[in-house]
Amino acid sequence: MIRLQHIITACFLFSIVLNAQETHKRTLKLMGSRFDITVVALNEEDANQYIDVAVEEIKRIERLISSWDSHSQTSLINKNAGSNPVKVDKELFDLIDRAIKISQLTDGAFDISYASMDRVWKFDGSMTEMPSKEAIEQSISKVGYKNIILNKDSLTVFLKHKGMKIGFGAIGKGYAADKTKALLKREGVSAGIINASGDLNTWGKQEDGVDWKVAIKNPLNKNKVFALLPINESAVVTSGNYEKYVEFNNKRYTHIIDPRTGYPSSGIVSVSVFAPSAELADALATSIFVMGKEVGLDFINQLKSIECIIVDNDGRMHYSDNIDLTKNK
Repeated sequence: MIRLQHIITACFLFSIVLNAQETHKRTLKLMGSRFDITVVALNEEDANQYIDVAVEEIKRIERLISSWDSHSQTSLINKNAGSNPVKVDKELFDLIDRAIKISQLTDGAFDISYASMDRVWKFDGSMTEMPSKEAIEQSISKVGYKNIILNKDSLTVFLKHKGMKIGFGAIGKGYAADKTKALLKREGVSAGIINASGDLNTWGKQEDGVDWKVAIKNPLNKNKVFALLPINESAVVTSGNYEKYVEFNNKRYTHIIDPRTGYPSSGIVSVSVFAPSAELADALATSIFVMGKEVGLDFINQLKSIECIIVDNDGRMHYSDNIDLTKNK
């Protein structure tokens, strides 16, 4: 028979082990962006080993999806546009398949074939006049997710038109955050955060047992925190376009461009999306910019387990129906 004293002793020792957990963080540049990798581990040595594993996973994903790497499968798909289907790893095939489904869901507001777009808009201060209507229409002539042809039996991807391209700039970092989180959980890491330049995914709790929290700020007044919201086993992505824009005729045009029209989005400066995965949150944040405030909020309110906060050009905050700002304010 197990004595009560033994049970109490075991529980006490287990408590000591839990309390011995420490939070460790490393900041580095990956996929051309800032990554903050945080893990809860017993000691610094273990934490560094876990973070090294995370870094290698992110580099692996970049080699798979990068359109800048001429040897990647994504580059091979683009090179063979209009001529041949390309056989790819199931991981990449599934990522493209999910991206197309999001395009269907958003009526093309999200589209990985945006990479085919001619860069007629420039946000480096060099533009002195708007592009012509004809130039804008021509710029999207090769864009269209319906022209990405997938064959599930052979795991091939074919872009129907020569000059078409796909790119993962709108979901790549979110996907990397998701995959890295999954790998670290399999490695036995009890808790952590993968923050890929605002694409943030969490699991477990902080070393003191409290949920991780994310501060929601107004990008036009960064010193003001509107809410400090708990996030548990979920992701939040915050995208902003308040730094890259041009103005013509007293109207601001931002760097997120509607792939259906070729015109930049307007009216929104920041979107935060809460979702089960960073990949999904990433895609939806981009979609909301393109859809606009009213349509975007209505769209999010129809989705389960998805929430969002929008900041408009005037700094006003707009929330989806299920956002609870009374938590931890």
